[in-house]
Amino acid sequence: MEFLVDMVTSVPEGATDDEVADMRAREATRAAELVAQGNLLRLWRPPLAPGQWRTWGLFDADDADQLEFLLASMPLRAWRQDTVTPLSPHPSDPGRPAR
Repeated sequence: MEFLVDMVTSVPEGATDDEVADMRAREATRAAELVAQGNLLRLWRPPLAPGQWRTWGLFDADDADQLEFLLASMPLRAWRQDTVTPLSPHPSDPGRPAR
């Protein structure tokens, strides 16, 4: 099942540049692992307000519980608010395999 996740990150006040850089590096490593596992399919950067960190991600998971497990494994989750939208196939999807 596919899920669209709107991920909005708020860096805590007082976080040092080194802490932010470390968090971003660990997040990139974990994202690459999720890609290799086939759970993270795409990432987009929507229009941002100044200073805003926001990403839209397309994830593949068996169900909402597995998705939550995957999202919780991402380091930035400690600073992030996620909004999850489950997606269903559309009968007119041009990318859908023919039957």
